Amino acid sequence: MQIVIALIEGFIIRVGKIGALFLPLLMLTILVNVTSRYAFGIGSIELEELQWHLNAVAVMSCLAWTYQQDAHVRVDAFHVKMSATQKAIVELCGVVFLLLPFLWFVTDSAWTIFGYSWRLKEGSPMPSGLPARYIIKFVMAAGLSLLALQAVAIALKSILFLFGPKTYKD
Repeated sequence: MQIVIALIEGFIIRVGKIGALFLPLLMLTILVNVTSRYAFGIGSIELEELQWHLNAVAVMSCLAWTYQQDAHVRVDAFHVKMSATQKAIVELCGVVFLLLPFLWFVTDSAWTIFGYSWRLKEGSPMPSGLPARYIIKFVMAAGLSLLALQAVAIALKSILFLFGPKTYKD
């Protein structure tokens, strides 16, 4: 089980680090867009859409990595006071009964939307917008799938902590 967890988490780390590389491109795109719009009065639909696409790539590719690193927002006032065993139980129950069912529905819908967009060869509705909108819909579906994969890894880690050899550490 540890090998499966390591493979999943290694893959998630690589995807997350690649996705993080899109952030400087996003900042540069925003800088060029704002400068051209407000300094020169030139608006660009292509740059607006490129901002959205770069943001989506960065967020969706880093989503699972953020969950893996426990760097996501927790709205759990009791979590800090829990023992490691209690945290593992809560994490396992949260993944199995809340996160995975939610992701099953949303990810299935995202892949359906991507498939429809792909069949249509969907592009921007704006005449000067970016083509191939189905690419960003693929990124969204893939990002949700990665989050589900990381959720499985977290569930496996919790199971291993609770029921595995007592020498297992994160």
